[in-house]
Amino acid sequence: MSGRPKVKKSDGAFRTISEVSQHLNVPQHVLRFWESKFAQVNPLKRGGGRRYYRPDDIRLLERVRDLLYVDGFTIKGVQRMMRERGVKALLAEGEVPIGSAGEAKMLGTLEEMERHAVKAAIAQLTEIRKILSPPKI
Repeated sequence: MSGRPKVKKSDGAFRTISEVSQHLNVPQHVLRFWESKFAQVNPLKRGGGRRYYRPDDIRLLERVRDLLYVDGFTIKGVQRMMRERGVKALLAEGEVPIGSAGEAKMLGTLEEMERHAVKAAIAQLTEIRKILSPPKI
């Protein structure tokens, strides 16, 4: 590793898969998988298959991550949302409003997200219980 400090990229710069992976805190293989499931995520691919993600790709991936991991949606659910509402509407829903009214709205949204995540966890645990329960004779 060189002794030079790393230069910060501009907000509009393209990012590599490793940079996006670090930013989103998800493994690179998950990003590749999401590309296969969401045609709207379409990074620029250069020679040797290197991916370069545009800022819009990154914003969409952030929203997909939040819908899957925070809100508890399934891949098919997010695909349906993209199809029915469109990517722009989906991204607009994920933006955080600014100001005191916006902060109150954000807190309400966080509480809703927590409730939704708990409900999703309970549903998953119920399914696991069914799988692990011995068959009734």
